[in-house]
Amino acid sequence: MTERTRVIIADDESIIRMDLREMLTNLGYLVVGEVGDGRSAVNLGRELKPEIVIMDIKFEGEEFDGIDAARILTEEKIAPVLLLTAYSQRDLVVRAREAGVVGYLVKPFREADLVPAIEVALARFAEFRAVEDQVGDLEEALETRKFVDRAKGILMDSQGLSEADAFRRIQKMSMNTRKPMKDVAEAIILAHQTQQQTIV
Repeated sequence: MTERTRVIIADDESIIRMDLREMLTNLGYLVVGEVGDGRSAVNLGRELKPEIVIMDIKFEGEEFDGIDAARILTEEKIAPVLLLTAYSQRDLVVRAREAGVVGYLVKPFREADLVPAIEVALARFAEFRAVEDQVGDLEEALETRKFVDRAKGILMDSQGLSEADAFRRIQKMSMNTRKPMKDVAEAIILAHQTQQQTIV
């Protein structure tokens, strides 16, 4: 890792921030800032432009939570957000997805869990930016991402591709056919459903 990935940590528990900073530093990441609430995470993100923000989903006594902060960081294209959560509530996951959150880590986590979670979050954010560049609208991009994620899953299962390769395949098909990625993804999903019905 020549260019160290720059990270901001946002958690209201200083002990977790300390542990996380130590783990990230050991893994070769560069922690450029630490904050204890969502609003500070947004402000520091705007100022420091990190590659990723690792943020708790809830802040004690704060109305403005990690998901609210993630929505702003995504809308302003500042950085992808990896959410730390001890919660598995469905409504939070749905809200987080709608806010553009690209990854989760469930507490307690180990050092070994961090690298894959960060790398997937960075790759997904790059994909999301590519989708958004194509459609030019955040809401449409989130909608497109849902289809692209489903189509990626189908390609990964049926052709044994990695997530990144599956995305590149969809991107290439989109360029070759001059069709939006959403249309290509819908076609893959439809073909898969038709195939499933034929098997049944």
